[in-house]
Amino acid sequence: MVDDANVRTGRCHCGAVHFEVTLSDGFKSIRRCNCSYCRMRGAVVAMAEAGGIEILQGAKALTSYRFHTGAAQHFFCCRCGIYTHHQRRSNTALYAVNVACLDGVSPFDFSEVPVTDGVNHPNDTGTSARQAGTLCFIPTD
Repeated sequence: MVDDANVRTGRCHCGAVHFEVTLSDGFKSIRRCNCSYCRMRGAVVAMAEAGGIEILQGAKALTSYRFHTGAAQHFFCCRCGIYTHHQRRSNTALYAVNVACLDGVSPFDFSEVPVTDGVNHPNDTGTSARQAGTLCFIPTD
């Protein structure tokens, strides 16, 4: 169920790109991935359905990167380099949105973040998606 709490605004670091997103299930779907690209990028993401993300400003500042099969399309600001979102490979009808770009949200707001096994991607192995582990954040006093 989508409600107003699932509608968020966000931007890149330099402010060239502004967007609005409707998260499919709030932050219940947060995750990271251990594939070669996501491992280096290190973002925590939440899901939005196709059509659930609207670029309000700076569409021309967005550029994209594709690798391996080219199915996933990763978007980032060409000015500051911040990754904002990507169209998923395993389900191209879903987008993953960088929670660090959402206004008022930090990836450190989540004490535990599931890590999906992108190294052994279901589209490559023919098996079901699996969790590779859990990333934990324990703040110090």
